[in-house]
Amino acid sequence: MKINREKALAAFQEYTDRYDSSRDMIRLKIEHTYRVCGLCQQIARSLELPEEEVDIAWLTGLLHDVGRFEQQRVYGTFTDADSIDHAKYGARILFGKVWEEKHGLVSGSEECLPEEIQADAGISIRDFVEDASCDELLWTAVFYHSAYRIPEELDERTAMFCHILRDADKIDILKVNVEFPLEEIYNVDTEVLYQEEVTPEVLQSFDEEHAVLRSLKKTAVDNVVGHISLVYELVYPESCRIVKRQGYLDRLMNFESKNSHTRKQFEHIREHMREYLAGK
Repeated sequence: MKINREKALAAFQEYTDRYDSSRDMIRLKIEHTYRVCGLCQQIARSLELPEEEVDIAWLTGLLHDVGRFEQQRVYGTFTDADSIDHAKYGARILFGKVWEEKHGLVSGSEECLPEEIQADAGISIRDFVEDASCDELLWTAVFYHSAYRIPEELDERTAMFCHILRDADKIDILKVNVEFPLEEIYNVDTEVLYQEEVTPEVLQSFDEEHAVLRSLKKTAVDNVVGHISLVYELVYPESCRIVKRQGYLDRLMNFESKNSHTRKQFEHIREHMREYLAGK
């Protein structure tokens, strides 16, 4: 599939121009999107994919957070637990509710957005790319990009593009958590954030070397550990190399809690993660 990057970028800019980019949270998501595009491209090229396939990976990055902007406008938050699953929302905005039905996602099920959720954001997938031959792949990549796991039954090619996008998104989330105030990201008072402890179940999940389930997180500092644990889910060697080079992971792990017990927890986290990455 041939992708006109200029057309796709123009569509994204026209869409995001409807939102107030002078607000830090909107600007954050716009900049995050462009960085994820670049990371998708970098990972795809490390796999020696043809340039047309690299373009598809790049496009998944451009599309993946379309739902974030309407989420902020309608619900006033970027926290999915307090509003709506932004990945599924983005897929509905781009492709319509019919795609959920096409995939057998019955209204009322956990995997499906409520039927009444409106997604008339004045944009669709055709604004980004005229060729519909990769719609199935693009819908899947957007819909599942923030899921705990992608479906096991995906074909190898689709799963590859999902993993490329998910790796790129996770890598840049580390940067966002370092360069943007954690209090605003997690919607918590500074004093609370720096006095809380890591929940034992979250620390156990971290030690088991997989992403932390959202349901286990009880404190704001659990979110810090949850984002660090995303590194365990990285699929491609290039993704781990990027994380090591960038240094954002180390900065996030150097979380300076005012709680002595939490400081010891983070000493353990740093040691465990560094041993893990040494083997990658």
